[in-house]
Amino acid sequence: MARKCVAEFLVYDTPERVAKAAAELFTRRAQEAATERGMARIAISGGTTPKRMFALLAAEPFISQVPWDKVYLYWVDERCVPPDDADSNYRSTNEQLLSKVPLAADHIFRMEGELDPQEAASKYEAALRNSFKLEGAQAPAFDLVLLGMGDDGHTASLFPHSDGINEMGRLVIANHVNNKNAWRITLTWPVINQGRNVVFLIEGEAKADRLHEVLMGDYDPERLPSQLIRPESGKLHLLLDAEAARRLPKLEMHGDAETGVLELTR
Repeated sequence: MARKCVAEFLVYDTPERVAKAAAELFTRRAQEAATERGMARIAISGGTTPKRMFALLAAEPFISQVPWDKVYLYWVDERCVPPDDADSNYRSTNEQLLSKVPLAADHIFRMEGELDPQEAASKYEAALRNSFKLEGAQAPAFDLVLLGMGDDGHTASLFPHSDGINEMGRLVIANHVNNKNAWRITLTWPVINQGRNVVFLIEGEAKADRLHEVLMGDYDPERLPSQLIRPESGKLHLLLDAEAARRLPKLEMHGDAETGVLELTR
């Protein structure tokens, strides 16, 4: 069942500005969580925009502003490949960020894509339960969850018409992607929706029509899994470039970005 949610979006003129805004958001949320709760638990995704954001975070002024000793880093999803594989989300993050910032090894929670998919999912769920000290049916509440969206409307590794769309009981699953004939490890959508701040990073003209469908079209999460992301906080954030946002409602200028709000009631 869809839940009521407000989508707030910021639109920047270039992908580079989106990455800078994402780095600023990462830094700000990490600082706030570290102050309020003594640690900042952040779940990240793969993709082009995160790569640009990681490169910025690994350099001044951000590297000195992030409280790295309080940051705990998790993954939203991972391909079932070894950590040194070119397709690995971990490898990309390690090259752009982890190898350059003072983040302790025991603050990094990698999904082990080299394992059997079911085993990898089970181990990651156990790691989350241990790290967050969860009991029973409790779910982790990440301080920040960074998501992308595919041209097909998928997010995390929740693909259209895949079994993972209907999973509500587990924290982490192995999800088979039929059109790719591949397995992925992914957080489930109820876990993502527990995040205190859930943010989509989306760019490119190829995403514009799909984003319009996700936000303004009929509610059909089997076809558009990104529609499942309706945070329990009642607020969804999107950082977009102008091309991705071209079919969204009229925006207003606010600083160096255009802003808009949509009420998602389906």
